[in-house]
Amino acid sequence: MTWGDTEKARRVDPILFVATGACIGFIPWAPGTWGTLWGLPLTWSLWFLPGWPLRIAVAFALFLVGIPLCDRAAKRLGLKDPGPVVWDEIVAMPVTFMFVDPAELGRPIVLVLGFALFRLFDITKPPPARQLEKLPGGLGIMADDFSAGVYACLVLHMILAIFW
Repeated sequence: MTWGDTEKARRVDPILFVATGACIGFIPWAPGTWGTLWGLPLTWSLWFLPGWPLRIAVAFALFLVGIPLCDRAAKRLGLKDPGPVVWDEIVAMPVTFMFVDPAELGRPIVLVLGFALFRLFDITKPPPARQLEKLPGGLGIMADDFSAGVYACLVLHMILAIFW
């Protein structure tokens, strides 16, 4: 599928519409980066929920929803981990900012730093991310991005602890 097929995906296939982040994943260059940007409003939304337990529960639920969602989308596109499927980037982004003080999310430098760290770890896939990516179906699609989010979260907290 290409960017020109987004209208067809929107009309015909709600699985692809959701898995591609309302078709943003069909942008032909850097779809993962666009999906990660889509994850920032989700992160902000979760931080309006009262307390960390609820934020974690919702983030985990979105991850679990992503396993069959990404699996079905990948099968429909005929690829193991298709670029247009960006649900994994979208829902992994809040992991990057887990336990960051909500007031810090109002600072552009913190958002840019978290975004850049997530993309770095998502692209380079340090262990075990590369191994997790090899898991079957939607679990492999989701797990490597979750791992990137955890790495980004740890490094972001170290930077915030040292410099803020």
